[in-house]
Amino acid sequence: MAALSETPVPALAARVTDLAGVFTAEQKSALEARLAALESQKGVQIAVLTVLTTQPEAIEQYSINVAEQWKLGRKSVDDGILLLLAKDDRKTRIEVGYGLEGVIPDAVAKRIIEEIMIPFFRNGDYYGGINAGVEKLVGLVQGESLPPPEAKSADVFLSGPYVFLVFVIALFSGSLMRAIFGPVLGGLLNGGICGALVWFLGGGLVLALIAGVIIMLFSLGNNGSSGPGGGYYGGGDLSGSRSSWGGFSSGDNGFSGGGGDFGGGGASGSW
Repeated sequence: MAALSETPVPALAARVTDLAGVFTAEQKSALEARLAALESQKGVQIAVLTVLTTQPEAIEQYSINVAEQWKLGRKSVDDGILLLLAKDDRKTRIEVGYGLEGVIPDAVAKRIIEEIMIPFFRNGDYYGGINAGVEKLVGLVQGESLPPPEAKSADVFLSGPYVFLVFVIALFSGSLMRAIFGPVLGGLLNGGICGALVWFLGGGLVLALIAGVIIMLFSLGNNGSSGPGGGYYGGGDLSGSRSSWGGFSSGDNGFSGGGGDFGGGGASGSW
């Protein structure tokens, strides 16, 4: 159970949370993209948090509180890392999840801070220090044998523009198939085509089968008046159709932890 923090812990919504305002928009985007690429390749979650101060808590206590609440890394793999900067305190910390303590032991984390990051911080270059630290951590992690990233094909499919695309294709394909092959065979073919399209776009086999059956039933249940099997979509709101497919919402793209655990491994430094 996550410990309560005297200093508020921000909600986790991105891999880079810059409360101290030390990054430009371009720098933040570059870091976010770098960390997203790592997670896609290895499954490891690294998050960066900058604050002005952790007071009245020591940076070590605040860091573990953040890590426990954010739950970085995959559950049971525990491959999360938190890189924390407290600008006004002139302190920084690398918090390492259980699963990465072998590849990033405390002594290695300390060297990254002292030898790579702090020289930048002393010159007021916070992005340079954080970026250099991230690159070193990424290099170490990429040399470690870890379980492959968990497939989230259905989640990716439902959170992208593909649902709307399949719906539109189902409308036109249904009309064409019915006109050529008749209502029964046309409906079956339309369901099969759209199910295959869902699978091809990364929705996964289960979601493809579900989509195919739903579209087939719509096609068989309509007589050309409306819906995916009909010749037109009478009075329908295409933009509203997105929410009817698994609760899709174009704004639901936030970042979250995967359930990883931390035990206080890592290191701190000051300048």
